[in-house]
This record gives sequence, C-alpha cells and structure tokens, in this order.
Amino acid sequence: MLATLSENKIIDDLNENGFLDFPIDPTLDLIEAINKLKKEKNAVVLAHYYQDSDIQDIADYIGDSLGLSQQAEKTKADMIVFAGVHFMAETAKILSPNKKVVLPDLKAGCSLADSCKPSDFKLFKAKYPDHLVISYVNCSAEIKALTDIVCTSANAVQIVNSLSKDQKIIFAPDKNLGAYVNKITGRNMLLWNGACMVHEVFSLEKINKLKFRNPQALLLAHPECEEAILNSADFIGSTTALLNFSKTSESIEFIVATESGILHQMILASPNKTFIPAPPIANCACNDCPHMKLNTLEKIYNCLKYELPEINLSDDLIAKAKKPIIEMLRLSKQLGL
Repeated sequence: MLATLSENKIIDDLNENGFLDFPIDPTLDLIEAINKLKKEKNAVVLAHYYQDSDIQDIADYIGDSLGLSQQAEKTKADMIVFAGVHFMAETAKILSPNKKVVLPDLKAGCSLADSCKPSDFKLFKAKYPDHLVISYVNCSAEIKALTDIVCTSANAVQIVNSLSKDQKIIFAPDKNLGAYVNKITGRNMLLWNGACMVHEVFSLEKINKLKFRNPQALLLAHPECEEAILNSADFIGSTTALLNFSKTSESIEFIVATESGILHQMILASPNKTFIPAPPIANCACNDCPHMKLNTLEKIYNCLKYELPEINLSDDLIAKAKKPIIEMLRLSKQLGL
C-alpha cells in the first residue's frame, strides 16, 4: 500500500464506492502496468467468461467460476485477483485460504446469489430436516456452509442421479437449473425460488424470429434459462460446455442464450463461425450481467497496486463451506466426471 495514501482515505473509498477510485495517469499503458504488477506481486488474474473482452485478454486463466478457483489453488501465486463477482472470489478464498484474494469491485454481486439470503434459507431448510441440500456453486459462502453437496451446471444431473431415488432433496438457489435437473432425472426436488436476472430475460419470440431469419443457426442455452428457452434449444450446457460445443460442431451459425461475454472466446476459438447473442425481452443490453461488467482494467490495476478490496472469511466459515465442495469433488471423481 502506498504511504502517500492514508488508511482512512482507502477505507472511505471502499465504503463509498466498493472499489479504489484513485486517479490513474491517463498516459499509463494499463495492460503493461498490470502485467508488471502481476510479476512483482506474484499474482494471477482470473477472469470469468462473462467479463469484457479486454479483461479476458489480460487474464492468466479464463473459465467458469469453480474451475477458476481450482486452477488458482494449483498455482504458486501469493495473490489471486478475481475478475468476476463476489461469490466467486469467496470460493477462491475457500479453496486457497492462505492466499490473498482480492476483488476489483466489492459491489460486483450476483442476482442469483442475492436471491438466497442465508437467514431465510436456514429457516427454509429447518422445515425439511429429512432433505439433503444440494446448492449450485453460484451462491454465497454462507449458503455453501448450509449445504451438503455443491454442484455446477455441468455436473448437477450426474450428482443428483448418483443419489438414492428415495433421497429427498432441496435444490438451491436456481429454480431454473433445478427444474431442468428435475426434468432430466425424473426427480421432484424441492426448489428454492431463485434465479439469474440475465438468464431470465431472453425472449423466445425474438429468438424464434432470429431462427426464422437464420434457419441454419443452432440455439445454445445455459440451463439457468427458463424452460421455454430450454425446450427450443439445440444444445444445453454449462458455459464451458457451450464453448466446447461451438468449437466441435459442424454448424457455423449459433444463437447463444447466456451472458454475452462468452462470445469473445467463441469467436477467438472459431473465427469463421457466426455467433449471435440471444435477444432479451426489453430493448436493452439485459443479456450483459451488470455486476460482471462493474470490473474494469482501471479497477484491476488499483486492486493489484493496493491489494484491495480483499476477501476475508472466518476460518470456521471456510471449513464449513469447503465440506460440500469436497463432497462434490469426491462424487465427481467416483463418477468419472
């Protein structure tokens, strides 16, 4: 931390803005400066697929939330800069408790994670003591601590199928992913009423018009989308699965129903193919996650320079939140995933 900035100024800035809003020399080459700081501080930058392309381009690792945290755990870095949202940085801290984890903007939250408040979920869970709790990794550390098994959008179906048919299950926090898993597995899991704002805004009517104008285009959809969209999809999968499908498919046109940031990696991997973001209901950029887009190169620079804002979790919370992740990894290994 620079001595020229008082501790009070830093605290005030974080409390007011959620990030360090300190002036940066406009002539500074931000990319060069970020790379220099990464080397000096033995830091890695993780970027989720939903980040802006300039952030993805300077990242050491790009991917889905859990995969990024697992990758960071394997590195010898002292500091992890997570260009994503709050729950993702928490997961990185859970898996790498001895590393410093910083988030460029503390206000980079998540509508899905926010839809499941720990106090409310604790009361909900208490009503069904005979139910096992499976939580999608896109939730807070506190929700993970109330969970028996964590899952991802890639392994949710297999995790549920691995359990006895008689096992009663609460699935949280995403009702759309839960409904999709219920449909595939034939289960009747009790679903928490949460959802991702981005994946609920896609317009089936507009998508159908797009498909009419682009009859060769395949519709790729994330399972967080609503059922009507999933019923029309040619392929359903996690963000990584959508990317991999677009690489290997013989089709050259795709309509992509997930956050638009993934199109950058799709285009880089398949420059001769056409990718069209699925349109939202409103005439807005609602298929861009406003929380993800809070991160900028400027915030990453200040975050690296001052090593703030830092994610801190108690040892007790880390221990409780890590258990369901370890159980998921155990089951995944057992299932050959």
